[in-house]
Amino acid sequence: MSTIIERLALLRKEMKATGLSAYIIPSSDAHLSEYTPLRFKGRSWISGFTGSAGTVVVTLDKAGLWTDSRYFLQAGEQLQGSSIELFKMGIPGVPSIEGFLAEELPSGAVVGADGACLSFAEAEDTARKLAIYGIDYRLTQDLLEQVWADRPTLPDQPLFLHPEEYSGASAHTRIEAVRTKLRAQGANATIITMIDELAWVFNVRGSDVSFNPVAVAFGYIGEKEAVIFVDPAKVPDEVRSYLSANGVTIKGYTELDSFIAALPADVRLLVDSKRITYHIYSQIPAHCRKIEGVSALTQLKAIKNATELSCLRQAMARDGVALTRFFKWLEEALGRGETYTEYELGVRLNEFRAKDDKFYGDSFGTICGYLGNGAIVHYNAHEDTAATVRPEGVLLLDSGGQYLDGTTDITRTIALSTPSEELCTDYTLVMKGHIQIALVQYLEGTRGNQLDVLARHALWQQGLNYGHGTGHGVGFFLNVHEGPQNIRMEVNPTPLEIGMITSNEPGLYRSGKYGIRIENLVVTELREETEFGRFFGFETVTVCYFDNQLIRKELLTAEEIAWYNAYQERVYQTISPLLESDEAAWLRAKTLPL
Repeated sequence: MSTIIERLALLRKEMKATGLSAYIIPSSDAHLSEYTPLRFKGRSWISGFTGSAGTVVVTLDKAGLWTDSRYFLQAGEQLQGSSIELFKMGIPGVPSIEGFLAEELPSGAVVGADGACLSFAEAEDTARKLAIYGIDYRLTQDLLEQVWADRPTLPDQPLFLHPEEYSGASAHTRIEAVRTKLRAQGANATIITMIDELAWVFNVRGSDVSFNPVAVAFGYIGEKEAVIFVDPAKVPDEVRSYLSANGVTIKGYTELDSFIAALPADVRLLVDSKRITYHIYSQIPAHCRKIEGVSALTQLKAIKNATELSCLRQAMARDGVALTRFFKWLEEALGRGETYTEYELGVRLNEFRAKDDKFYGDSFGTICGYLGNGAIVHYNAHEDTAATVRPEGVLLLDSGGQYLDGTTDITRTIALSTPSEELCTDYTLVMKGHIQIALVQYLEGTRGNQLDVLARHALWQQGLNYGHGTGHGVGFFLNVHEGPQNIRMEVNPTPLEIGMITSNEPGLYRSGKYGIRIENLVVTELREETEFGRFFGFETVTVCYFDNQLIRKELLTAEEIAWYNAYQERVYQTISPLLESDEAAWLRAKTLPL
């Protein structure tokens, strides 16, 4: 297997042959996915960095990785000996990719990238910024195809149906909903690039991507036709029959370009520049009108129907059972003097979840961080380097399950011995933020960035903060991260709407000591309607106990204590009927009021 240094040398040789002074390699794939099939993990292949977010830039004599604060520690370790420099995004004085290239390259230089793996919005933004310095941006070359000798092929796993008893709607119903949404935006057609959107609208799932039950395919929905572009060999007869009965035509995966090129002049395409690749956008004929807007599928998929929400609540209860049994096992195992590594705990938690007959797999790689490893926001424990967990200190466990009837994502921070006053203070400040998000009532039209300060206020008052967002959208037996809504400091024009599932996960991280994160999933619901408008709030749907011993009660308000105690009681009342008597007794002790 070639080394990173050798791979960079091969890439630079190809760059010289094609007249490029630099080459940009993003994390995304031809479907702009966060998690990608092995074929598209080019950024990991060229750099050795395995985090889910980051961009590599290679010039003829230098190379750099740009990533955010979630991955600073991980990237620093994985880039050692690679000759690739880490550029910490968001840190004062760290140049942007465009700023770096402007310093390194002369006017007239050409920078390359694979436009099939970049959104049109991102590609255009970079091109505009580079043009200021007289640098051209060429987006027509996939150089990795030339230098990655053993590059994996596209996955060939078969599609399977997501039953309507869970989805709550047929593919035909969803296609018609998309058409209605398109008409409301002045369009009559859309190209589907994102594979979670495609999975949602056609009620199909797949096994092409780790953790996300999706299949590599493209789609198109027009006024009278709906098409899925996929390798026909991946479509079993049952799926083929269902798609046909719901008005969906099957075409080959590679037929998309010619299909787009043949679109007639009366087609008015809704184009979401953040959710269509530069390559696909460039194939749209000039005679077709492009209507800019947020993807109709993204908007519709984010609002879960009554069946999906009912199923999710059931999945959450069963997920809570698995976690309760896991934490009980862990406490008793450590009490017996047994020790396990962080990696082994992740495996064991998966085993507890896998006893559920609707379990499909983990919804992301479990983050099991013991002591200082918990301060690495997206820590990934490896079998050969994972820390051994002992009955002392604190454990951060961020995990989730994919069930046929819902996707879960939960973080708990658990004390493994008598916690320090500093730890309890920090934990309680994080809990205050978590509760404030859970309690908030807000006017219809409110955006997540308008709520984010509630999660940070108690921390800010003590000069503390966390570097990640407070909440992200969550799919339904789909991607654990989905848009368009979120709760974070950055401005997002998307309002929170009834039926959206969002995470509530403030945190605090002390490097080398411990990490704290408290995460539940919440659903936007109608709270009341007055002469002043409709007011929304959040239903907390995650049910798993909090660690009472980490709470400093005197730091909580009466309202916060009431919410906390009510939540703990709801956890017990919901989960205990599903447990054995000894398990229920154990949980009762964990959920006693403060």
